[in-house]
Amino acid sequence: MSDSLLTLRVHPADDLIVALRDLRAGQAVDGLTLCEDIAAKHKFASRDFAQGELVKMYGVIVGRTTRPIAAGALAHTHNLRHETSEFTGKQGAYAWTPPDVSRWSGRTFQGFRRSDSVSGTANHWIVIPLVFCENRNLGFMREAITRALGYARTSPYERFTQALVERQQRGEPLEDVTLPEELFQVPKPLFPNVDGVKFLEHGLGCGGTRQDADALVRLLAGYIAHPNVAGATVLSLGCQHAQVSLLEKALSELHPNLSRPLHIFEQQKCASERDMMSAAIKATLKGVAAANELGREPCPLSDLIVGVECGGSDGFSGISANPAIGHTADLLAALGGAPVLSEFPELCGVEQSLCDRCQTPELADKFVRLMRAYEGAAKACGSGFDANPSPGNIRDGLITDAIKSAGAAKKGGTSPVVDVLDYAEPIRRHGGLTLYCTPGNDVESTTAIAGGGCNLILFSTGLGTPTGNPVCPTLKIATNSTLMSRMSDILDFDTGPVITGGKSVPEMGEDLLELCIATASGEHVPKAVALGQDDFLPWKRGVSL
Repeated sequence: MSDSLLTLRVHPADDLIVALRDLRAGQAVDGLTLCEDIAAKHKFASRDFAQGELVKMYGVIVGRTTRPIAAGALAHTHNLRHETSEFTGKQGAYAWTPPDVSRWSGRTFQGFRRSDSVSGTANHWIVIPLVFCENRNLGFMREAITRALGYARTSPYERFTQALVERQQRGEPLEDVTLPEELFQVPKPLFPNVDGVKFLEHGLGCGGTRQDADALVRLLAGYIAHPNVAGATVLSLGCQHAQVSLLEKALSELHPNLSRPLHIFEQQKCASERDMMSAAIKATLKGVAAANELGREPCPLSDLIVGVECGGSDGFSGISANPAIGHTADLLAALGGAPVLSEFPELCGVEQSLCDRCQTPELADKFVRLMRAYEGAAKACGSGFDANPSPGNIRDGLITDAIKSAGAAKKGGTSPVVDVLDYAEPIRRHGGLTLYCTPGNDVESTTAIAGGGCNLILFSTGLGTPTGNPVCPTLKIATNSTLMSRMSDILDFDTGPVITGGKSVPEMGEDLLELCIATASGEHVPKAVALGQDDFLPWKRGVSL
């Protein structure tokens, strides 16, 4: 096997080399003799380092040595700590050569046209509580409506358990009982043009700061105005911080042209809970029936707003899945679409390159302000961006936040930055990359970018994660074929051939764009959608890495 399939130096200036396979001490690779075993996904030094030297990977500073490291030795937390270079605003012009997209000229996807937004890739009705006090009523509505309309999924594990209980009661062995595939089949709903009625349960709305309430209603306003949402039912108690008036103000300011049905019910103004619930259920059923009149029709690819996300990242994320997603993002930008890069704690160390990609100094300055304010809040709590990598990240080769960030940023491709948005701001600009301020926490981030208007999410993972979203189809992208084989029940696309040399990053990115079009058209159902993975977690604007 050649060195090209054993190792990878991502950038010519890099001091660290990635092992693509398990390597043994004494093995000769890249002109070096390895001092110790190097597991796949991990990095080894390309030269001798003294204590206190800066280390580069992906062409940027990713750490500083805490002790000497010999050439061919493992770089890990015992000898390397997080460090990044300084950054300011935009320092120079940025020239971008878009990829050739003639192959997709005139292509469309089969979506749901909206008069007040870009087209949707799905068609949902949503039910939202303004405060956690309404979660009980939300639960009653969920059970009643999803069962009556055919959206309810009887848990396959419940039926499996019942079968086991019956066998045990008969005195029969359990070891040979398997979980049948047919138990996972999705039922056919009463209204086939409505993909689902989604219930966005949360634990906020009161008891926090007024800023928390404002952030929540702005997020919920984004879901009400989402391209994949036909209409909404809102439940309010009445006395909470997240007042109906705040929601109406957020809708007026952020989505002034909204023309979809919105039904709001406030319990403290109703004669009884029964009165409110019966009215809310009737309004929701009428709304779903009306939404069913809308069918899929051809929509331009420029209507796609695609959030790029990562979670359960590993040492291959930054060299397979994330660059492939980045190429898809560039293709989308060249087609007039809107790729969106979030997770600000995972952009630590690549700030200057993103500033230089901003179309204007004002955008770069806003990005700098958001990054510094976020990290300042983390440090005020005794933490910092350097604490972002999880034990799983570190175990699989992401040993500093700067290494993780430099690989994570690859999801954003290379197109110019056309907008920089704070949490819960609506995504407006197409034809380039939008930077969107969210935590690194997977579900808080996917919840946020869907609220911003993303109608599709590409989510890379090296360790495996079942994350999804109630209204935005989420495609799970594996960084390696071993993971894809082991967790194919929750993953949609394998970029492992980049590691083995079977396909290039651009080829994978093109294949992924085709999967995006099929998903946006309802032809491919993401595993997270099929499994009912409706994760929804608003960000309480404190520290979350």
